[in-house]
Amino acid sequence: MVANQEPEAEAEAEAEAAALAVDPMRLASRWRSPAEWEAAAAEMEAEPAPSVLNTVNSSGLFAVVSPDKMSVRYFGSHHHGHDVGVVQADRPAPTRRAVYYFEMGVRNAGFKGQTSIGFTSESFKMRRQPGWESNSCGYHGDDGYLYRGHGKGESFGPKYTSGDTIGAGINYLSQEFFFTKNGSLVGAFPKDIKCPLYPTIAVHSQDEEVTVNFGKEQFCFDIEGYILEEKMRQQLVTDKMYLQPDISHWIVRSYLLHYGYQDTLNSFDMASETDPPASHQNGYGEPPEMYGLSHRKRLRQLIMNGDIDSTFQRLREWYPQLIKDEKSVICFLLHSQRFIEYIRAEQLEDAVKYGRANLANFLTHKAFEGLLKECIALLAYEKPAESCIGYLLDSAQREFVADAVNAAVLCTNPNMKDPESCLYSCLEKLLRQLTVCSFERRAFNHDQGDAFLLHKEVQNCERSRRS
Repeated sequence: MVANQEPEAEAEAEAEAAALAVDPMRLASRWRSPAEWEAAAAEMEAEPAPSVLNTVNSSGLFAVVSPDKMSVRYFGSHHHGHDVGVVQADRPAPTRRAVYYFEMGVRNAGFKGQTSIGFTSESFKMRRQPGWESNSCGYHGDDGYLYRGHGKGESFGPKYTSGDTIGAGINYLSQEFFFTKNGSLVGAFPKDIKCPLYPTIAVHSQDEEVTVNFGKEQFCFDIEGYILEEKMRQQLVTDKMYLQPDISHWIVRSYLLHYGYQDTLNSFDMASETDPPASHQNGYGEPPEMYGLSHRKRLRQLIMNGDIDSTFQRLREWYPQLIKDEKSVICFLLHSQRFIEYIRAEQLEDAVKYGRANLANFLTHKAFEGLLKECIALLAYEKPAESCIGYLLDSAQREFVADAVNAAVLCTNPNMKDPESCLYSCLEKLLRQLTVCSFERRAFNHDQGDAFLLHKEVQNCERSRRS
């Protein structure tokens, strides 16, 4: 009898230790202010883009750039093949996106119509047409030829002249260059240049004059539509991959199970008109998250309703080990949420008393410092909901606390082998893997191309829905 009890007690002790070791700050719904989200996204995507023409690194002997640095004109007489007026943009084309694109307007084709557009490297010889030297490419107006790193051109598209608008772009999704004319795609070809590339325009005969548009004005070509089509084309490749017929059903069910959405789970199964998916082989079995489902459902409901006192009471009854340490992270999150609920109810005196009695113990904990300061700062505002930290009064903060308690309860399951699995559902793990894989693919392409950022994708979906 004693021998049987020892392994059981040991398993309970291990589960308790795992629950206390869970770091809720790593949850998918972890606390982040809108400003922090914007700063994180900006840091990941921070990359200056070309805005004007470069008047320093240019062949000024044969071309003059306008004062606003948005147009260039050829002056003098064209006597030799190297009498080219070449001007690069002030910065290289950004690479951390799906597509980069700019346009050139031919204001005057001049004497020979030898205008051109393309991309060149930083060390490009500034008296040569783009495409005539290595690490460059160019689409030329006098013959419609494409030049790719040497002086011999190849048939590519139509000629262009005064009044035409020509575009040049880099498709990082397919690793291709492409050119457009008057809003229509001319053609594309493989991008075999890996160094930073500068948008480049050139004039090569008397009176030629061109303007440039780096995106400050609407493009002639529907670049947004092009990007959407390219992403859909990439999606078609993914759609052709084989998945088990019920895999999506199983992933959704595992998400609902993980977070204790019992009622939604039942409705989902009824709406699907199928039996719950059977266990899969190769590790795709039903997750062990039926554990404490009804308890986790009730705890989530209480927290989402702002009833923190009842939450403490239920935890004392069902999972006392989670709040045995009064300085644990779960206790801190629940106490801070109770403080926030007083603020929501405009019970400021009660909030102050509660904070002194229950939050003061956490002042020396560096891990709680950020959220603790934000909570206490709510007292400083006459209308805290309208302040810069008003998001603490939103339902998202309650959801974060509910997720933290949910993860801690899951960790008390003696059969839970990996505490990490308590933090994320299978769906969230897939999204995290997708993010990592997208960054790996970009690294493989010399840090070029778009990367999957869930927060950005959600924002894009919200904007599309509103429009």
